[in-house]
Amino acid sequence: MAEFGYAAGKVALITGSSRGIGRTLAHSLAAQGGSVVVNYKQNADLAEEVVKRVGEGGGKGIAVQADMEDPEQIHALFDAAREEFGRLDYFVSNAAASSFKPIRDLGVHNLDRSYAMNIRAFVVGAQQAVELMNEGGRIVALSSYGAIRAYPTYANLGAAKAALEAWVRYMAVEWAPLGINVNAVNGGIIESDSSAYFYDVEGMASLDQVLPKIPKGRMGSVKEVADCVEFMLEPRSEYVTGQSLVVDGGLTIISPPFFDDVGEALRLPRREDADDAAPAASDG
Repeated sequence: MAEFGYAAGKVALITGSSRGIGRTLAHSLAAQGGSVVVNYKQNADLAEEVVKRVGEGGGKGIAVQADMEDPEQIHALFDAAREEFGRLDYFVSNAAASSFKPIRDLGVHNLDRSYAMNIRAFVVGAQQAVELMNEGGRIVALSSYGAIRAYPTYANLGAAKAALEAWVRYMAVEWAPLGINVNAVNGGIIESDSSAYFYDVEGMASLDQVLPKIPKGRMGSVKEVADCVEFMLEPRSEYVTGQSLVVDGGLTIISPPFFDDVGEALRLPRREDADDAAPAASDG
């Protein structure tokens, strides 16, 4: 029951929560009895659906339109949270956007917008959140494996996510005495509108080429990422701060030569062939 959930009576503000990971997280917090400030930029109808779901879960939800590129609108977003709830327990910075181009094709406006949306919005939002966390709280930023690995057309967003993770570390140290934990969740290839858009770019490698290279052999789900964000909000993660939790099915731990590229003599037997594997040495 919701009243027994870790989020019962807690208030969360999740940017970009009308769809994807943010939406899934809002639904889950509501099931735990939490209240949610649902932020959206354009999808008012979707945001209201999330608010309705939060109410059905036992919490209270409000939808607040705010473009996270605009500091004034960010301030208005947190003012709405203050007016409605008087405090904040969780701030999840989920909204993100950028241009996918080779570095030589990036214009100054591309660089400025990526900074405003992915770095400045997080820092300004976190500043506002801390002012509402009088009894401590949790801040989680959604990052990407482009923060620690390089791949085509992703430099503008990947570099921004790397900067975001650096901000997480600095905030964690500075705000630990306030009882506020700050962490990042770094997602791999996740089945979402964003990945669908990225892999639909002309000339991009197909998912059929990419997914077999991942040890898990598949895309992740928005729920799998949202579950890891939730862990960072739960009491069980109290001693975790300043960290980036990678949720990528093993993608960032591999490097060429890939296991599937070697010859048969070096390949380990698959599960269905386990009975044919050499027996272990006996004690005798």
